[in-house]
Amino acid sequence: MILKFEKYQGAGNDFILIDNRNQQIKDLKPETIKFLCDRHFGIGADGLMLLNAHEKYDFEMDYYNADGSNGAMCGNGGRCIVAFAKQLGIISEHTRFLAGDGLHEAFIDKQAKIKLKMADVLKVKQNEDTFFINTGVPHHVEFDNDIFRIDVYAKGKEIRYSEKYKNEGTNVNFVQINKNEGIKIRTYERGVENETLACGTGAVASAIAYYQKFKPKVSIVKVKALGGELEISFKEKDNKYTDVYLSGPAKHVFSGEIEI
Repeated sequence: MILKFEKYQGAGNDFILIDNRNQQIKDLKPETIKFLCDRHFGIGADGLMLLNAHEKYDFEMDYYNADGSNGAMCGNGGRCIVAFAKQLGIISEHTRFLAGDGLHEAFIDKQAKIKLKMADVLKVKQNEDTFFINTGVPHHVEFDNDIFRIDVYAKGKEIRYSEKYKNEGTNVNFVQINKNEGIKIRTYERGVENETLACGTGAVASAIAYYQKFKPKVSIVKVKALGGELEISFKEKDNKYTDVYLSGPAKHVFSGEIEI
């Protein structure tokens, strides 16, 4: 079978996108996804998405991690699939689509910047200097004065497989205050099982943890990841966060086809 695909990236978080509105793919096996996402023998990506047709909304996002496991949501992936939907002519400047964690809405401005509405965060667990926040997927967040001295792979893996998170695992974010300009983050992603250049849901979790801990007088939190910059906005009341938006670029890298 020859599979046609598009490659997109958002702040260095890269994805394989497949137009599956004709239901050509009914069952993607984990080993096939792992092969496609492999950076040596396949296409190479942090994740893979099927764009499926949906009766009620513009489309449905079916997301898979690089290890072949199914993921409920991916923020940068969500922005990339919105750009892909526009490329396909499904949408123009606005969309409503379904993902594993529910309904999402997104807007595309004239500079092709995509603003994606994320799930509300109604509970923030704080334990001294660490936070646990679910932004569609689970995230552990901790602060450090110098995140570039951290072995993110080793420490992230240790936390992800720790006794505390052993049942479901977690993504792990290391956060540093970026002077008065927001935060810098590095993220170990569950499902990729390594550090990635960016993580959208991790950026959201880290921005909320930053706001919860320091109460900065800002309406937008700027998040600097290894692969680029993102912006997070939200409304906060009684430690509950609504109207949460993740904004940033999503760029087409290349088109291709591969035999599976």
